[in-house]
This record gives sequence, structure tokens and C-alpha cells, in this order.
Amino acid sequence: MHAVSSFSTDLDLAACDREPIRIPGSVQQHGFLVALSGGDTVVQVSDNLAAFTGIAADAALGQPLDKLLGAGAAQAVLAELARTPARGPAYLGAIDIGAPGHVDVVAHASEGLTVLEFERAPRTATADFRLLHTMIGNFFSRLTDDDTIGTLGRHAIEEIKALTGFGRVLACRFDEVGNGHVFAELCDPGYERYLGHRFPAADIPCQAREFYLANRICLVPDARYRPARLVPEANPLTGRPTDLTHAVLRSVSPVHLQYMRSMGTLSSLSMSLVVQGRLWGLISCHHAQPRHVSFEKRAACEQLAQILALRIAAREEREEYTHRLELRRNLVAILGQLSRDPDIEASMQAVTPDLLRFGNATGAALVSRGRVATFGEAPADEQVLALVDWLAEQQGDSYHTDALGSVYPPASGWDGLAAGVLAVSLSRVNRHYLLWFRREVVQQVDWAGNAHPMAMQEGQDGTLAPRTGFHTWHEEVRGRSLPWRASDIDIALEFRSALLDIVLERAEAMAALADDLTRANKELEAFSYSVSHDLRAPLRHIVGYADLLLELDDAGDTNGRRGRFLRNIKDSARFAGKLVDDLLSFSRMGRASMHPSSVDMNALFRACIDKLSMEIGERSIEWRIDDLPAIDADPTFLQMAVSNLLSNAVKYTGPREHAVVEISATQDERETVFSVKDNGVGFNADYVHKLFGVFQRLHRMEEFQGTGIGLANVRRIVERHGGRVWAEGAVQQGATFHFAIPRQLQLD
Repeated sequence: MHAVSSFSTDLDLAACDREPIRIPGSVQQHGFLVALSGGDTVVQVSDNLAAFTGIAADAALGQPLDKLLGAGAAQAVLAELARTPARGPAYLGAIDIGAPGHVDVVAHASEGLTVLEFERAPRTATADFRLLHTMIGNFFSRLTDDDTIGTLGRHAIEEIKALTGFGRVLACRFDEVGNGHVFAELCDPGYERYLGHRFPAADIPCQAREFYLANRICLVPDARYRPARLVPEANPLTGRPTDLTHAVLRSVSPVHLQYMRSMGTLSSLSMSLVVQGRLWGLISCHHAQPRHVSFEKRAACEQLAQILALRIAAREEREEYTHRLELRRNLVAILGQLSRDPDIEASMQAVTPDLLRFGNATGAALVSRGRVATFGEAPADEQVLALVDWLAEQQGDSYHTDALGSVYPPASGWDGLAAGVLAVSLSRVNRHYLLWFRREVVQQVDWAGNAHPMAMQEGQDGTLAPRTGFHTWHEEVRGRSLPWRASDIDIALEFRSALLDIVLERAEAMAALADDLTRANKELEAFSYSVSHDLRAPLRHIVGYADLLLELDDAGDTNGRRGRFLRNIKDSARFAGKLVDDLLSFSRMGRASMHPSSVDMNALFRACIDKLSMEIGERSIEWRIDDLPAIDADPTFLQMAVSNLLSNAVKYTGPREHAVVEISATQDERETVFSVKDNGVGFNADYVHKLFGVFQRLHRMEEFQGTGIGLANVRRIVERHGGRVWAEGAVQQGATFHFAIPRQLQLD
């Protein structure tokens, strides 16, 4: 048969999940069960006890164990049980119980009871245990590092089939929705072949999957058996049905027995493949006739299944590691380009092959501020924007699906461009997304029977009945892409974090640049205002006094006015020239390279004081200079800064009859702080933040002449050394200017 579907149907297994498979209340007929309480008192048995011991079930209750098994056998069981706590299941060995012969004994604990199970055993135990070592050795000898999971499964089932003699042995793995995929199979002639087929998830309901995790091997020697009921039906200690999850004789579901018979199987053996705590798959053995497998052989098969699961886990981990490594290589290549180019969209266009290879995608899209940039094969911009609106309603930083049309119907009309999508959000506020798209991959799937009708159906009497057909059923699955791997999602989230870091770093750089521009604009505004204001006055004086001199030529010089006018012209021209010089100096401070060396600060301060002697004139200034430490700095720049500070001290102590200037220094492991303190007019501390700005004055120009650039130069020089500058003062109480130079220079 053949069918076409858009995507595999998830079946409702609620009816199956109602079946109480953990508490069937019975065991299979190839053994019997005895439950003990209080040491060796029998409190519950299976009703086939008489077939093995000759003692009726009711007569056995309340008796010591030796009444059922005989003194020797009971003593052997209890002694072994004392050495092996029955948390189990635990194998206690084989004992002889008389007429039925030898039985294998397995024990486990269940809600206060010690449950003993006795199973007929052939007398080939020693030979069977030797087979374990031979089988495991053969399996290991055939393994190579390049084995695929299919090859590993083939090697394992070959050993299991040779040991057990079942007519068909297959290995299957479960997909993300629970469908079983047969990846290895061996069959005798006459058996239906299922290699490459799928079995629907409904064949093994949720309860059964949980059971396969708890009890990893299950034998049904004869699907036609009649269950042996427990007597009494409930656990006598709890009053509830006895939990037989860990019972090797546990009676299986009637639905499962009917399933086996419909499949042409009268005996089966299944072993769980558990990988990293999840039910990864099963090894299933089928036989057309009843077939019993001894406990020792089952133990060998179970061990081999566990080894196969470990090899599968190692193989998957290696494949996952290789895939993650390749993803990270692509990620490094992409981020390398993004970090060099400020335009992220243009950068992604340049690395489109890496971007698509990163998600094994056929297309991608970047959505930012309502704009869409697409790469490779992607839906139209308006379709991407609509998808992003839908994604914004979902939860989490990422979203992925390999069947987008099943959850977002508009995608079904996109010509298969986006059957699968992986999206990561780039903002918690705005709808900024990076998306990868995968095209539709049309799959031809062979099912073992029709996958779409319910595998388990409820009959008129309320009982469950399994499907009866297992002939190959072909299906064409559309609307799906290749599935996303866990590593795809993990590395995509790493990509998201790295991209956010790049965006944040650039935002911080832009914010810092904006601050710098804002400060520069303010300084430029102050510069334009102050230059126009300060140059206008001396130039107006020069023009005005020149006009007066021209008038004096006509009227004659009286009272020596010509000389006074000429002095005013000279002073104005000198001020204008100094203003220009200071402007040039301030500009040079930002461009000139620095050449640090060891500077003797005692000598530097003395040289600056000597240079100020002409400016000081006849004034009396007391210089109090401490012993100053040497530092590493640019001596030329630092001399300019010190000269400005000392010149300020001289200027603003002018009104004082006795001027005092104190120079001191302190030093720690980080920096050296120099202080210049005067007893001048001081300043209002409320405006201290304006002191070191360009053309900023805290006194009227008529009181203290100056260009307003000196302290700005001091700040720029100190900051270019990686240092800091600040001031303290109060009106008419003097001022102290500090500058700190790092011990380890941090030149800009």
C-alpha cells in the first residue's frame, strides 16, 4: 500500500496507557513465584505452585519456605539471600527441588516483600556461562573505530542469534516521537523481513517504555500460555496489587500476546538499549514456535546489549563532538568577519557560505529594525517578517522545528523553502532575529503495517486489541526537513551570545564616542565664544588707540597721552599674541607624541620658578618646597603643566602682601601625587568642575588677566600620562591644585 502525508502523525496512546502492565497480578507458566515476609514465612504464591512442588497455593500460605522446597533447598536459598540483599533482581543460583528438577532462583524486593521466582533450568549452566565470555570476546574482536551504528548492531545480533537460536533478531532505534527504525536484522528463511522499516510509536505505549527502562530484558517463551494468578491477589502488607516490575516471570499484557500472534511469533526475547538514561532502542528476538531461553543465556544477551548501548553512546558522542567542532570552526570564521566590519549585515553577506554551513541550512535571514536581509534560498521579506511576528509570541531565546508547516500553517505555501527553521532572538525588547531555513526533504518511508490507524483499538467490551497487519506499507512524508541536532541549537545560542557581545561592544564604543563628541562640541562652543570675545577686546583697543594716535598727529600730544596709548596698544597686542600661543599649545598637546624618561621633579620645579622671576618682579613670594620624588614622564610636557600651575599661584596671590606657595608630594604603589597650594583669592567650590575646561574662568578678566587655557592644558597633559587632576579651594582662603602621575605610565 502507498500513502502521502505532510508529516508523521502523533498518535493518542491514552487507551494503551491505561493498561496496568506493572501489576498484572499473574506470572508466566514456565516458573512459579513465592513472596516471603518476616524472614522465611510464605505470604503470597502463584497458583501454579502445585505443578512444581505438589503443594496447593492456599496450603502454602503462612508456611515456612522449607515446607515448599525442602530443608536443604530452602536453607540454600535463604543463605544466598542473606549474602545477596534482594534489592534486585539478584540471581541466587540453581537448586534441586525434587521431581521437577533444577530451577534458577531470582530474588527482588517489592514493597516490604522478598519476592522469589523459580524458573525451570537446564543442567548446562557451566557451559552457558562460558558462552558469555566467548560471545563477548567474539563481539569485541569484530569491532573497529570506523564501525557505524548499523555495523555495531549487525555484529551484536549475529552473536545473539547464534546463542539463542531465534528465527529473527532485529535491532531498532526510536526517533524523537517514538517510532522504531529497524537498523539491523537477521532472519531465517520464511520470516518476514523488516530491515529499514518503521514501527509506529503506538506499538510500544508510554507505560511499556517506562517498563523497558526499569526491566531491561523480557522473555515470553510461549505466547499461548495461560497466566498463573497470584494468591492472594493483593500484597498482604499493603493491600494493593503486588508490583511485578522487576519480576522475570511477570505476565505480559494480553494485548502484547495478541500482537505477537498477529506477527506470527509465538516466543520472543527483548533487550533494552539504554543510552545516557533514555530508551534509545530495542533488540527483539522472534520465533515462530515456543522457545525457552535459559537464565544464563539471557544474562549473556543482556550483557551484550549493554555493551552495544555503550558503543552506541560512544559513537554518538564522537559524532556529536565532530559536529560541534565543525560548527565552532564555522562560528569562528563568521565572528572573525563580524568583528572586523562594523556593518553586520554586510559582514554576513561576505560569509554567507559559512553562515549556511553553520546551520547546515539552505537559507538564512537577519531581521533588525523591521528590515530583512536574506542569504541563500529564503522566503520573501514579508513572509519572514510575518514569521518573526509569530516567533515573538513563542517563549525562550531560540525556537526550532523540522515541520514548520505543522505549527505555522502559512509556511506550507512557501514551496518547501522553510520546512525547517532554527531561530534565535537577538533582543529581549525589539524583534531582532537570526534565522536558518532548511528545505523540505521528501522521504519515502516503509512501515511495518499501516502507521496511521490506531495501533491499539478499544473493542466493544472495553478491552484493547492490537493491529493485525504487518505487511509493508509505503508512505511519502512531505513538509519535513532534516531534523535539528542538539548541537545545532547549543552552538546557535553560543552564536547569539557572541553576536550580542559584538553589538554591545559596538554600542559601548558608540556611546563613548558620543560622549567624546559631546565634550568636544562643548569645548568647541566655549572656544568659539571665548576666542571671539577675548580677541575682540584687544583688537578693538589696538584700533581705538591707533585712531587716537592719528588724532594726536593733528592736534598735538598733550599730557603724554601718546605714550599711554602706545603702551595700551602694546599690552593688547601682547595679550592677543599670548592667546594665540596658548591656543597653539593646547592644540599641540592633543597631537604631539610623548617621550617619557626619568624626571627630577625638584629640578623641574626650580627651573619653572626661575623662569617666573620676571613675572614676579619685586613681589615677595615665599616658596615652601618639600623634597620631591623623581618620576617617569615626558619632561617637556610636564614642565609646561607645572609652569601653568605655578603661574596661576603667582597670579591669584597678587592681592596678598605676603604670598605663600607650598609644593609637596605623596607616593604609593600606584601613583605619585604632586600638590601646589597658595594663599591667594581661592575660588567658589561650587564651580570647581569648570576649572579645567577650555576658556573657563571663575574670576572676571578685569581682576585677573588670563586666556583661560592654562588649566585645560594641565588637564590634557596629565591625562595623556594616564593620570588625573583635581583642585580644592574656598573664596579668599587659597587654592590647592593636585595632579597624579601613575608609577606605571598608561600613555594614551
